[in-house]
Amino acid sequence: MNICVFLSAADLDERYTAPARDFARLLGKAGHTLVWGGSDTGLMKVVADGVEEAGGRLVGVSVDFLAHKARPNADQMVVAKDLAERKALLLAKSDAVVIMVGGAGTLDEATEILELKKHGKHTKPVVLLNTAGFYDGLKTQFRRMDEEGFLPIPLAELVLFADDAPTALAYLESSAL
Repeated sequence: MNICVFLSAADLDERYTAPARDFARLLGKAGHTLVWGGSDTGLMKVVADGVEEAGGRLVGVSVDFLAHKARPNADQMVVAKDLAERKALLLAKSDAVVIMVGGAGTLDEATEILELKKHGKHTKPVVLLNTAGFYDGLKTQFRRMDEEGFLPIPLAELVLFADDAPTALAYLESSAL
């Protein structure tokens, strides 16, 4: 599978890097391809390193103003003209989506992917990897949206909130069958 991972390019502590590294190793070991923002910094680098070390492929989609931070030895690297094109290319090149910890950019990517899925623009499985409870608040908000009728499809069909890497990858692999 080509698995898109949205995540931070910031340098983060082990509370976030260790679980990200574990997920990356599982992804690579299973022979999957990482489709990611292409950065060779921070958590994006941690995940790319883990996938590559475990034998997986790397497909990056950078953006022109961040191209200087792009990983030089990716199997494939595309440079988009803007963030909107980047998100569209990341989704087009993937079979499934995982959202890891991140800031405003990651949250933007997550909400757009979920909005597109909500409207039937894609049917790819989406997982929010809830490392160290990072997305607990968002999970509560989405449950409220579901309970109060703001989502036209059940939350369980929209996204899986997974607490660990094995659960996330097992869901993606079972959804692809």
